Amino acid sequence: MFDEQLTINTERLVLRPFGPRDAVMVRTVISEGAHSTALPPGAPGHPAGIPQWLSQGVHELWRSGQGIHLAMEASGAVVGAISLFKTQWGAATSEVGYGVHPAHRGRGYATEAVRGVTGRLLRTGALRRIELRANADNAASIRVAEKAGFTREGLLRGAGYEDDGPHDLVVFGMLRGDTRVERRLESDRLTLRPFVKRDAFDLLAAVRDDAEIGRWMPWAEDFTLERALDWCTRVAHAGGTAVGGNFAIEPREGGRLAGAIGVQREDHERGDVEIGYWISPWSRRQGFAAEATRTVTSYLLDAGFHRVHLLVATGNRASQAVARRAGFIEEGILRQALPVPGGRADALLFSVLQGEIK
Repeated sequence: MFDEQLTINTERLVLRPFGPRDAVMVRTVISEGAHSTALPPGAPGHPAGIPQWLSQGVHELWRSGQGIHLAMEASGAVVGAISLFKTQWGAATSEVGYGVHPAHRGRGYATEAVRGVTGRLLRTGALRRIELRANADNAASIRVAEKAGFTREGLLRGAGYEDDGPHDLVVFGMLRGDTRVERRLESDRLTLRPFVKRDAFDLLAAVRDDAEIGRWMPWAEDFTLERALDWCTRVAHAGGTAVGGNFAIEPREGGRLAGAIGVQREDHERGDVEIGYWISPWSRRQGFAAEATRTVTSYLLDAGFHRVHLLVATGNRASQAVARRAGFIEEGILRQALPVPGGRADALLFSVLQGEIK
């Protein structure tokens, strides 16, 4: 059975159970005529039914052991709902469905919610497989499934039925261990995504043109286009099914590769993980490094890690400033802890614990 208080925090959303405190927001949704899309199936169409639904009805799915309904909250308002249903605990499978208030569509909330739910439940081992079904003529829902990393598995002819008659359903699935689970993160200004072949040219330019990268990054020595291509197409993707990996930093409005941030040395027994970052010379002094660091750190803490840390050479004051702006706390100096071109350097240890960053 799912945790009755299951709560999942994503970059912009809080996915959590409905409760009595939602009465005013649910009333507003009903008054706007959006209850059929923004609230779970079975939600009342009249305000008189709200108290009973919030105290009993919305929780019946959880009580049956077959799933759970979660409110999709953004900036203190319910913008939709996401549900897990048809759960088979013996097979560790479930189906996911969602709805977003019409006034809040087009902002990526559905994709973000689906990623958050699937990432949490597959990663923690609660489920082995999550399925998503979409009407074959619903291009928006199909796009959500694709953006969330689901694999298209087939077509069920006439398997869906709505007011206008039967619909074909496209079936999507995601399995535990799929390497695409939550590999793309977004913040206000940035997209953190997997490296691709075209990044190699910007990567090479950043390394060749910047003395700071050459000063602190041992891998930057004798860097060539061949090595840049190998990194972008193979090495950066070698994390397997681990939670982390390497993310290319890209401005959401487009443009050149802004840098990279990587997750490494995951210790799930201790709940500890390390991150590191660099920024391209043409993207500095815009706050991108701190924004990317906060985004990845929040993702890792939400993934269940208790502690996220990073190491910065004692002479690298710009990187130290990034760590502090991102909310990290300086703990001390580790002697000769970092390899740098030509030798090793003392490193400042910074960390963030659960509850210390929002």
